[in-house]
Amino acid sequence: MKTKVLTTLFCSFLLGFFSVTAQIPAYYSSVDFTQEGNALKDDLSTLIISTHTTLIPYTSMSTDTWDIIHSSDADVTIPNNVILFYGYDDDDNLPFNDRTRSISYQSSGSCIGYWNREHVFAKSLANPYLEINDPGAGTDVHNLRAIDCQMNSKRNNRIFVRGSGASNNSGSYFYPGDEFKGDVARIIMYMSLRYPSQCDPLSVGAGSTSYSPNNDIPDVFLEWNAEDPVSEFERNRNDVIQTFQGNRNPFIDNPYIATQIWGGPSAKNSWEMEFSVSNLYLYPTICKDEIYISNHKSEIRLEFSIFNIDGDEVQKGEAHNYIMFENHPPGTYFLTIRYGESEKSQTIYIL
Repeated sequence: MKTKVLTTLFCSFLLGFFSVTAQIPAYYSSVDFTQEGNALKDDLSTLIISTHTTLIPYTSMSTDTWDIIHSSDADVTIPNNVILFYGYDDDDNLPFNDRTRSISYQSSGSCIGYWNREHVFAKSLANPYLEINDPGAGTDVHNLRAIDCQMNSKRNNRIFVRGSGASNNSGSYFYPGDEFKGDVARIIMYMSLRYPSQCDPLSVGAGSTSYSPNNDIPDVFLEWNAEDPVSEFERNRNDVIQTFQGNRNPFIDNPYIATQIWGGPSAKNSWEMEFSVSNLYLYPTICKDEIYISNHKSEIRLEFSIFNIDGDEVQKGEAHNYIMFENHPPGTYFLTIRYGESEKSQTIYIL
């Protein structure tokens, strides 16, 4: 067993590492993601404003928000259908809670059995009101979702609140449903960065604001962003909208950005595997009490093991920027750093 461990360590040392990487998209090349809080928020706000190069008309004879939603909200399992926001049951003969519907049932005035467009950040909750007669904040497709006409009226301009299960009113509030709560959170976050003086998250979400140091976003949105991961539907939608508008919703590309900006529950970091242990530099290799780790993103927790010359594991744990030794006798040791599927080993000598 000891021979096998030593062989593995030496092979790792000679061959280097194995890693799976997820590159940060070129769209974000101007953004410094080592920042946090307002600095990162301001950088992203500048980006999504400057790249919003095409304002889409709400309804027109040319390409409008209807046309984009036909593609962005398409049901990939049923051709020529759209997914209906807040919907949850296609089998109970109640059209208001359907999850999917034919594009051909786009509303032109009729309501029951038809679908229209939901402003997730409700028009009347913005200041000033989200105008739809001219292309702009009220016609931003990142904030528009296909929805059953009756469901749209049911939600109306109710403020979002915690809940569980399917979407439903909760007095004068509204719970969007377990399936859509993360979508809601990421849309509200986008709107707050794209229209920072007009779309205040505090006006559209209920509850405390204890997570954010500036108390500028309801806790519920940070919780939903972490609890309901980004779906393939959201990713595809983001791509489609960019082809028309030019900008993207960064919280769909990486929900962890919200954690960096506002704190709260740690959302999944979609770009975490962009980090590779191959970039780490361990020094000094002749040391007494500790060894340092450079080129490391401090928010990423590494696992480490230290083996003696006989192949016995004498210490293990988690590391950030350095590793403190536990009174090991002087001699040669093998330090292995791991992150995900990537691994790096280093021979060290403890004095």
